[in-house]
Amino acid sequence: MLSFAPVADATEFAYSAVTWLSEVLAPIGGATAGVVLFTLVVRLLLHPLTRAAVRGERARAVLAPQLAALRERHGKDPVAFSQAMTELYRGAGVSPFAGILPMLLQAPAFIVLYQLFVRTSISGHANTLLDSTLSGVPLGAHLLVPAGGPHLAVFGLLLAALAGLAWLSARRAVKLASLQPKPPTGLLAALPRLLPYAILISAAVLPLAAGLYLLTSTAWTVAENTALRRGMPVPAPA
Repeated sequence: MLSFAPVADATEFAYSAVTWLSEVLAPIGGATAGVVLFTLVVRLLLHPLTRAAVRGERARAVLAPQLAALRERHGKDPVAFSQAMTELYRGAGVSPFAGILPMLLQAPAFIVLYQLFVRTSISGHANTLLDSTLSGVPLGAHLLVPAGGPHLAVFGLLLAALAGLAWLSARRAVKLASLQPKPPTGLLAALPRLLPYAILISAAVLPLAAGLYLLTSTAWTVAENTALRRGMPVPAPA
């Protein structure tokens, strides 16, 4: 993947940045603190897009009664309903996909961070970040490959923290789904409860550093949702 020029350039820049942060933050965690701060910077840069997405959510919540009326009017004609919904959103200046952007734009940063802890060399030089540890466990270690030290304890705490954040995320997702003009049923109703826990699978198979990224980013998301979405208008039931 590093042969792809943009990824290679981004990885080299991130390597320099995280290495520098590791040195500066050596007294309070070194590379571990560097990964956390790197994640926070990424999320801070994406914050304006998240605010825009929340404004879109508020606008869609206000439009919910009109959307419910359109659904009732075109209930047996999904094409007509889709067109009417698009016109409604366009007239209000609302994009139904605005909330996806912050999530999509995190992917490149996550890929780059992943590269930092799986490559033995970067730009022809030994990857010194692989020597970094958290409580004696290398940041490049995987849960299913014992690496000495309190390996299981470190990963266990990481997964427990992620499980708690996933529970909070699932609770909020279920609440939002229940506020839709036509709440989902069956499998679609179960997805909001289950999808947040997929992060545990990722943390179990990815390097410890990637798990720290997921933990920091998910904690930021939970805090951001709480702060920005407080006072969201509740759609009237259809």
